[in-house]
Formats: sequence, C-alpha cells, structure tokens
Amino acid sequence: MSHVVVERSFPTPQSDEELSLVEDRLAPCSEVHGVVWIRSVVSVDRRHMICEYEAPDAETVRNVQREAEAPFDHIWSGEVIHS
Repeated sequence: MSHVVVERSFPTPQSDEELSLVEDRLAPCSEVHGVVWIRSVVSVDRRHMICEYEAPDAETVRNVQREAEAPFDHIWSGEVIHS
C-alpha cells in the first residue's frame, strides 16, 4: 500500500457541513477501491486542506476523487518520515 496525499483548495472557507458532504460522497467509492482515509488537516482560514490516505497507488486515489466529484489540486504518493 502507498501513502497518498491529496491537496485541496477552496474559493471560500468551508464549513464542517460542506466538508462532511464531500466525505459522504468519498466513503463508498473509497471502500470499493481499497482506499483508506488516515486523516485530514484543514487550514485555519478553512480554504486549504490536506488529506492522507493508504491506497494501492496515487492513480486509484485520483479515480476515487473524480468518481465522488471531490475537488483537488494535487495528488501524490510519499513516504512517512518518523523522527
């Protein structure tokens, strides 16, 4: 499994309800494709977000995001560095 990061930006600050709507669309697609959400971090101004997933690869995460119509700026695979 790969560690995959999704970067998002929004034209306006997002409420918890708006973010939950996207998650509701992502959950079933993620399950079908073997993508597991790890965590999300939203900026203080609520206009930027990073979401972390464990998935077969970055392309699978891209497909899930597109199927769920979840906006994203960048998707990339990486490795976790422990200090």
